[in-house]
Amino acid sequence: MSRLVPFICCMYGRVTWRGLPLLTPLPPGLPRVLAAGKKDLVDFPVLNEDELEEQFVRGSGPGGQATNKTSNCVVLKHIPTGIVVKCHQTRSVDINRKRARDIMREKLDVVYKGELSEVVLKKKEAELRKHEKRKKANDNLERKRQFKEALAADSTPGSDTV
Repeated sequence: MSRLVPFICCMYGRVTWRGLPLLTPLPPGLPRVLAAGKKDLVDFPVLNEDELEEQFVRGSGPGGQATNKTSNCVVLKHIPTGIVVKCHQTRSVDINRKRARDIMREKLDVVYKGELSEVVLKKKEAELRKHEKRKKANDNLERKRQFKEALAADSTPGSDTV
């Protein structure tokens, strides 16, 4: 049996499965990139390298001499919007450059889409799940407290009627 893998076509902004479109074409104007390999195929704005200003500065934080003497911290600035991203997650400049660009795409998505951004929607969904989980835990604690009070009321020494 052959593996069925969708073909992602970034030029046209749609995903096809054996020639059949799965997503509607993107509206003209803002170019998009589909993140291949992601579970939910999030589309983020394309980063134009002409609009980016990149600097390599010395990192800081734990790591001693290996961190403080090497310039592997990437500072990426998107000139039209003025968004600045600083990435010093690893000791590798190449990995930091890639991660800085990923973070920049997410921030630009939030700027362009606002409340409809996938990043904002996921954050709100996670916050809602956390709130529901906390409410459920508090309800369980309240039920336990009421149960213990009922047991204590039943076992008082003056209430034996046998």
